[in-house]
Amino acid sequence: QVQLVESGGGLVQAGGSLSLSCTSSERTFGTLGMAWFRQAPGKEREFVTAISWSGGMTYYADSVKGRFTITRDFAKKTVYLQMNSLKPEDTAAYFCAATYRTISTRYREASAYDYWGQGTQVTVSS
Repeated sequence: QVQLVESGGGLVQAGGSLSLSCTSSERTFGTLGMAWFRQAPGKEREFVTAISWSGGMTYYADSVKGRFTITRDFAKKTVYLQMNSLKPEDTAAYFCAATYRTISTRYREASAYDYWGQGTQVTVSS
């Protein structure tokens, strides 16, 4: 069972920045496709961004493109989500997800991921 631990959420004013981390203890971290999803109260979980196992491919939802950046550090077994120019509509619980399966065609689908973190809250005030 792959365990994912998120950190870095918090409260920030609109226009500010936050960085989220997702750490895994898996020896095979380098073979996991990783993603971030978010879920606001009363809404469905939605795709935010994903990164391939190699780090060579990244994918973004249109709503965050140009503002958010996903990266991964193989030595630290950690995936990062740098969020800039935050907006109140970015307020949500953010979840880290992982899979050993290829994500190149299904990266937007929550069902493509087999392992999930517990989530970390991001609140952007106006």
